[in-house]
Amino acid sequence: MLNLSAQNIRLNNVVSNKEEAIRLVAQGLVNNGNVAEGYETGMLARETQTSTFLGNGIAIPHGTLDTRHLVQQTGVQVLQFPNGVEWGEGNTAYVVIGIAAKSDEHLSLLRQLTTVLGNEETAEKLAKTQDLAEFIALLSGKRSEPVLSAELLSLNIESTSLITLSAINAAKLQEKGYVNQSFISDVLATTPLNLGNNVFLADSAKGNQLNGIAVARNQVGKTLITVSVIDESLNPQLAKLTQIAVRQKLTIAPIEQILNLFGIESQAHSANEYATAANSSQDQTACAGQIVATFTVRNEHGLHARPCAVLVQTLKPFEAKVTVENLDRPVAPVNAKSTMRVVALGATKAHRLRFVAEGVDAQQALEALGKAFAEGLGENVSFEPPVADVIESGNAPLVQVENSVQADSSVQNSANPTVESTPVNTGELEATFTIKNEHGLHARPCAILVNEVKKYNATIQVQNLDRDTQLVSAKSLMKIVALGVQKGHRLRFVATGEEAQKALDGIGAAIEAGLGE
Repeated sequence: MLNLSAQNIRLNNVVSNKEEAIRLVAQGLVNNGNVAEGYETGMLARETQTSTFLGNGIAIPHGTLDTRHLVQQTGVQVLQFPNGVEWGEGNTAYVVIGIAAKSDEHLSLLRQLTTVLGNEETAEKLAKTQDLAEFIALLSGKRSEPVLSAELLSLNIESTSLITLSAINAAKLQEKGYVNQSFISDVLATTPLNLGNNVFLADSAKGNQLNGIAVARNQVGKTLITVSVIDESLNPQLAKLTQIAVRQKLTIAPIEQILNLFGIESQAHSANEYATAANSSQDQTACAGQIVATFTVRNEHGLHARPCAVLVQTLKPFEAKVTVENLDRPVAPVNAKSTMRVVALGATKAHRLRFVAEGVDAQQALEALGKAFAEGLGENVSFEPPVADVIESGNAPLVQVENSVQADSSVQNSANPTVESTPVNTGELEATFTIKNEHGLHARPCAILVNEVKKYNATIQVQNLDRDTQLVSAKSLMKIVALGVQKGHRLRFVATGEEAQKALDGIGAAIEAGLGE
């Protein structure tokens, strides 16, 4: 995370215009040894090319490629302007973050920043607080909320409805700041996973802000565990849910025993680079009325501020709702019309971005975007992607998927000798793999499996044949952990979509290689 201190943060500044703010930020970078004199010229030049305003009152001025040689040490200079600075196009910046970075380190910095600044409440506090310690904590994304507390437990509820239990849990998580409204909307629309023993699990790919566990139980023991996940540190808690004894206790235990079952005191919950991998519990699938497209980033330095701005500007004239996810860096889908959200994807050269558009002009929006990608999003590019860009309709894919007979043959010939292929419905591919890991699928191999699955433009589900579980999303770390996979267990994968065959081949190879062990 960013190294923030009183040395690179100044509160309560006042300037008359954007240029003065940029010069002030640039001087701070010089004073701290991040850049040499002259870097401000690049920062001002960058602003004439594309506005560096991200949204939520935040601007991130930085230099051009021509001034990158002046960067001596990667870092930031943060200035707060409580009265605001007019940043053009009707936007007002209250927090200005000057960035100095060598090579493509700025993409990592931007991703860290936008993960925090995407929260409107956090951005508002940053704009007004005069407490330096609070400012640093907010910008660093530090929170001290426990993973589970008595306030997140609701027992003896007079209802047999899982929807009611889900609403209670989601509301408590939102009230304490663990999730936002998008989490609530999504989790209420999703059927919880039946773990057995009258215990159910609910999660969402959207709106997770802190690691948290809420438990709701009715008067006859039906228990719903709702989980908000931002990183892999919750894996030990989730693994406990695979134990029959733990599930049985959850249906009858009082508050103190439930807290002890999860061993919350020993759990840290700091965010890290793996944060969004754990959040990816659901696929974006092409439903009727939706248009889906996959485009490859051709830009030499990835999607930094300028190409991100061009991407967003290309989509804004269209009425269609458009979301995007980075297939090569597991993250939840975000609003493709938000510069801040797109920057946070951390897309580098050759990364594949998957867009889902819905609305009367969805097709036109993605066609315009495809052209913009091919033309370099405002930059000169020469990179030719190894895989062609594609646009498909939820009603009729423009790229046909191989039939199941071909798929079975291909999977059977993969490096994994434990594959058992089975014919499935037209349009679906299926393969079964045997787990060889000595200790089963604990946190590390689960994470590697999810990362492999996320590479492919396909909907992939998995079930544990030896525990007779239901099919769950193979892009959800949480749900794979909950399968309770041990050495020798057989996992059945069902894949649909453009890269279904490729996905099964990749999964088979990863399992054969030991999933990192």
